[in-house]
Amino acid sequence: MMNYKEASTPIAIGCYLDADGKGANVEQIKYKGLIGRLLYLTASRPYIMFSMCLCAKYQANPKESHYMTTKRILKYLKVTAEVSQWYPSEVSLNLVGYSDSYFAGCKLDKKKED
Repeated sequence: MMNYKEASTPIAIGCYLDADGKGANVEQIKYKGLIGRLLYLTASRPYIMFSMCLCAKYQANPKESHYMTTKRILKYLKVTAEVSQWYPSEVSLNLVGYSDSYFAGCKLDKKKED
């Protein structure tokens, strides 16, 4: 992957992954291994969590489109190799979280916003 073109975002803007019933199958063990490695990286790089979880939903029946999206995350990590979060033991941490969710945009289950 070192010779591949870099990506400026972990997932393409407007990318909506779905089950892709007509797509070419990908080796399931290979795909699950890649998802597992990305999951490990989310401890120090939480900004890839959304993209990684979007791809992880299709581990049972991965298609070529899912694999290509996962590879884009790797291309993005190539650009941001020096960016990560470290949690020093001597510092007290206060975690504050925000969410800007748009569930109506989900093609699979069209969740309603509350």
